[in-house]
Amino acid sequence: MGSAEGTPGTAFAEGVPCWIDAMLPDLEAGKRFYGALFGWTYGDPAPPARDSYTVAYLDGERAAALAHKPDGRLPTAWTVYFATSDAAAAAGRVRAAGGQLVTEPVPVGRAGTMATAVDPGGAAFGLWQAGALTGFLATRRPGAYVWAELFTRERETVDAFYTAVFGYGMYPAGGAGESGGESGGGAETGGEAPEIMVWVPAGEPADEEHAVGNRAMIDDTYPVEMPAHFLVHFAVADCDAAVRTAVRLGGRVVEEPRDTPFGRYAVLVDNQGARFGVLAPAESTAEPTAADPAV
Repeated sequence: MGSAEGTPGTAFAEGVPCWIDAMLPDLEAGKRFYGALFGWTYGDPAPPARDSYTVAYLDGERAAALAHKPDGRLPTAWTVYFATSDAAAAAGRVRAAGGQLVTEPVPVGRAGTMATAVDPGGAAFGLWQAGALTGFLATRRPGAYVWAELFTRERETVDAFYTAVFGYGMYPAGGAGESGGESGGGAETGGEAPEIMVWVPAGEPADEEHAVGNRAMIDDTYPVEMPAHFLVHFAVADCDAAVRTAVRLGGRVVEEPRDTPFGRYAVLVDNQGARFGVLAPAESTAEPTAADPAV
């Protein structure tokens, strides 16, 4: 989570997504893109160093962070961090379950302890043990994080991995349309919808109210070169308006807006190549952001 600073917030349960950041080739271009799209503002300007890390705020609350990519060989992508009470123990579970540590747990000042890892299917994610910083404060409203969706080709292995690492309970979604996520690729091409498993924290009821993310399959309706990855979703007040704004800012559309039981949804790529989803939740009464001028 870099050098993010902030005031303490409510603690996140084990395995709940608590932070997101994007590694970008051009930090300033990223700030302009997401600022215009989601209405984000930023903390103190980051120095022009290779490891610059800037926290984004929505209405004064922490929403995400943008970082300068230190190595051009690294992917331009969003990363989701999962809360853990003990980063060292979680890292041990990652190894024992067949994953790999990219970075070992390391203290980040008083903020907390972070690590990054790759699951057995090849998808990267982060671990965050809170100190002074629990994670984001702005969630589930226009311009903020709303959902994380894992895309993989390794169904059983990956399900077992996340159960072992975070203790998730899992239940099957009814189909691609019900996930509200990028997993609709199969349906749009006439192919069979990939199976979807929804995650809930240990000890919580297996229902939509307690769900924190899901696993979907990369099937033959997707490009063969698509790697396993987490797709970060942001809430918007108007999906179509957000798509138009993203395109105007230099982004492009991967999946056109479509209706799902959870709202209207699209998949985009930003002006530097990072993929993300936007979702206008069904019956949303949230106030519009800069991306939704028509609402």
